[in-house]
Amino acid sequence: MDGMAASDGMDGTDGMDGTRGTVAGGDELIVLEELEKVFRVRRRAGRFRRTRSEVRAVNGISFTVRRGEMVGYIGPNGAGKSTTIKMLTGILTPSGGRLRVAGIDPQHERTRLARRIGVVFGQRTTLWWDLPLRDSYALVRRMYRVPQARFRENLERCVELLDLAELLEVPVRQLSLGQRMRGDIAAALLHDPEVLYLDEPTIGLDVISKAKVRSFLRELNAERGTTVLLTTHDLTDIEQLCRRVMVIDHGRLMYDGGLPGLYEAGAGERQLVVDLEREQPPISVEGARTVRVEGPRQWLAFPAKASAAPLVARVAADYPLLDLSLREPDIEDVIARMYASGDGGGDGPRAAEVPVAG
Repeated sequence: MDGMAASDGMDGTDGMDGTRGTVAGGDELIVLEELEKVFRVRRRAGRFRRTRSEVRAVNGISFTVRRGEMVGYIGPNGAGKSTTIKMLTGILTPSGGRLRVAGIDPQHERTRLARRIGVVFGQRTTLWWDLPLRDSYALVRRMYRVPQARFRENLERCVELLDLAELLEVPVRQLSLGQRMRGDIAAALLHDPEVLYLDEPTIGLDVISKAKVRSFLRELNAERGTTVLLTTHDLTDIEQLCRRVMVIDHGRLMYDGGLPGLYEAGAGERQLVVDLEREQPPISVEGARTVRVEGPRQWLAFPAKASAAPLVARVAADYPLLDLSLREPDIEDVIARMYASGDGGGDGPRAAEVPVAG
């Protein structure tokens, strides 16, 4: 990277000490250690009395994101996702714990950090409402002091991959939601950020726009090694983009690992889709149950933790088999099971009511 984003000489050593959750050789780009955020809200509780609510939006979260990872950060509304992102960008100050991004403390060095990160909030734009996209991008270049040659190269690449050529002269206020979102993603990348935070980047987009955004993010990560932290309610984003997923609820981290492990943690079911030579009564084999029959095709459900190999062998031995395929459980159902299991649940962070004299 030639622009200002690379001018600080990151070495990943700012105040970190080599223990778990530290920046080791510059490889661990985002480090959270027992991070907390508490909001205090006062409410009337009668004519002469008020209460103060302490809402723990983030409650002792620790994790590390390595350079070049694409990580999904998911959970229900009010779980603490956006609050975490705002602390990572320096918009909010943590109530406790430690936080480093590219070796920088966002709380104390927000301006320096801004040159190293890109941020897209799905429901808010960083573009200038009455200016054409091209003019907004020119202002971004000046803000980040991106060299002209590098800016031109980055802009041409974003315009090509995000299909923005016909929109550059259009004022932002005249863009559709999908067009504006693609424009916001381009603006966040013009200064070559090392980390890209995406908060609901495909919210409200049509199928075609979602496909363009996902394809662009895959290429960005593959070609430039940009680290991406993605929060979304569209779990197809996670399945298509992220090898690692973190699930947060009530401000606590419930799960951190790969999608296969998430399926197991959610105690979901996989399905074996069997195509037979001819119609048959529902298949009856040990370790599975037939959940659907359509002519010669049948769907067998079995526990996500179980191996499919013995089941396939039993079906092949006892039935006239033409073809079969394996379907993983729907990720939305998996997460819903996790919440229902008692580990999570609820619609938002817990609040502790504390009386206050008034």
